[in-house]
Amino acid sequence: MNIESKVQYVRLSIVIVATVVVTVFANPLPALGQSSTFEQPPIDYLNAPVNDPVAQLADRIASGATQLEFDDKQGYLLSVLKELAIPVSSQTLVFSKTSLQLQRISPRRPRALYFNDDVYVGFCQNGDVLEFAATDPMQGAIFYTLDQSKSDSPEFVRDRGSCLTCHASSRTQNIPGYLVRSVFADGSGYPILGSGTYNTDHTSPMTERWGGWYVTGTHGKTKHMGNVLYNKDDIRGNRELSGEGSNLTSLDSLVSTAAYPSSHSDLVALMVLEHQTQMHNAIAAANYETRQALHQSFQMNEILERGEGHVSESAQRRIDAVAENVVRHLLMSGEIVLSEPIAGTSGFAEEFAARGKRDSKGRSLRELDLQDRLFKYRCSYLIDSPAFDALPDHVRTRIYDRLVDVLVGDEASKDFQHVSSNDRAELVEILKELKPEFAARL
Repeated sequence: MNIESKVQYVRLSIVIVATVVVTVFANPLPALGQSSTFEQPPIDYLNAPVNDPVAQLADRIASGATQLEFDDKQGYLLSVLKELAIPVSSQTLVFSKTSLQLQRISPRRPRALYFNDDVYVGFCQNGDVLEFAATDPMQGAIFYTLDQSKSDSPEFVRDRGSCLTCHASSRTQNIPGYLVRSVFADGSGYPILGSGTYNTDHTSPMTERWGGWYVTGTHGKTKHMGNVLYNKDDIRGNRELSGEGSNLTSLDSLVSTAAYPSSHSDLVALMVLEHQTQMHNAIAAANYETRQALHQSFQMNEILERGEGHVSESAQRRIDAVAENVVRHLLMSGEIVLSEPIAGTSGFAEEFAARGKRDSKGRSLRELDLQDRLFKYRCSYLIDSPAFDALPDHVRTRIYDRLVDVLVGDEASKDFQHVSSNDRAELVEILKELKPEFAARL
């Protein structure tokens, strides 16, 4: 290849790579039938091996090391919750028809959701399957079902892409991920089309939360959308909430909970769930984007005859952007201020806090505040998770550098003004003991 031809080839290659990068951001969810970027190398979402907690449980069952117990009332639910170490106190009940088994869901028969740090389990009364979403350290959210018919060899079936219709979009930060939705649900549980829907996280106003959900807990005069059925006339031109579903400590007046392991749909569990789902998405998005950026950069190294391992400026900018997104989520940027204290009803808050690692002063990132914010210490507990630790070195070290900038340096960004000087000092002390990599960068 002569010099002129080589220059033209390099220019064409740069255009192709640039087009790929623009497509990732401009059209993250491909049209049905097209191949998405995460289905291709280096992610290979549908084919790469996974080692999430559900996959591990499936291996234990297949080897005979574990047996699931079946009961006629809830099928395999209680057994899998026990095997996956998911507390019953995490139960939340959603009656909107916004998930896989929508014909099994209604205000009279809500879907129950249970979760721990890495796994989410969905249960419907008389449902055909239990639904699972589990966090793999490298591949993010992996979706499964388990048939609710009694079997000598129950088997988890991995979803091959149908769940991604809802679980891979801008609502999930453009990767296979999780979301909590709030809708105006009618008397049958159907979302009222055209009336709006909210993707809920720690930044969401309380007045936009929990539409289509049952909620038990106290929250003073603050209003939310939960525990209420709507019709078009209620909400046409009028979004003022009545507050009629507020401060319920029992659901007895609304729905029978006899078919579920718990009678609660805990407010604090819902708030932790809302933070956790988008925090998981931010970590997975950083993992995906870094691997893709490095993959493309290394391909260009061969074309441009650059040194092996060279990271281009464009790849570094992409990595910096997703690292910043993770830091914003970790430090609860944009979190709403609670106008009044809140409290749950199921004991979830106590169980959740008790599971935390503590530093030499007895502090844990899982401690809850519930007075004017969710957590006592303004850093997500998911910084100490397999998914965070599995982040590629290029992005994980950048995240730690930015945390040092914010917590120790003269960071003046408005994204972190909510973190007081006292908050920062305490977080530095906690993270120094919790994360040696962070301590090494001070």
